[in-house]
Amino acid sequence: MENFLELLKNRRSTRVFTEDSVSQEDVCTLMKAALMSPSGHRINPWEFILVEDKEVLAALSVSKEHGAGLLAGAAMAVAVIADTTKTDVWIEDCSIATIMIQLAAEELGLGSCWVQIRRRSDASGVPADENVKSILAIPENYAVLSIVGIGHKARETKPFDEDKMQWEKIHIGSFGGK
Repeated sequence: MENFLELLKNRRSTRVFTEDSVSQEDVCTLMKAALMSPSGHRINPWEFILVEDKEVLAALSVSKEHGAGLLAGAAMAVAVIADTTKTDVWIEDCSIATIMIQLAAEELGLGSCWVQIRRRSDASGVPADENVKSILAIPENYAVLSIVGIGHKARETKPFDEDKMQWEKIHIGSFGGK
């Protein structure tokens, strides 16, 4: 693994992918990262649905009005869902798992982009999570937090510019502390 701060600096959202598929070895590594992600009281309410079928990816790409189109061009997607009856912190647990998948993708040289599903709607106003549940046959007691589009990067993006760090958002001891 490269230096962690370099990994963070280089991880940028990828919305355009090549036609190349993701190797099964890389898929396994991504899922290991997801399954090792922290969870409150180690309840692990999250579950993951892997999608490689192009027709299903196309359907998911219109599950919400804005920001999901990239899924149609991704080699694969991971829907991050949770059994909401297990814990009240499923949103936090799924958010952590989502970023773990993205960081693992970057380490593998893959691109990724998080697509928020929770509390979003499609162009006709239907909740995005209802669309995704229908497309992926997700049971009622599960909620969909996000879908991560993954694939080989069609182009490289510039690393995060450290000169643009917002140090003013760091507070020492109390809000406003310098």
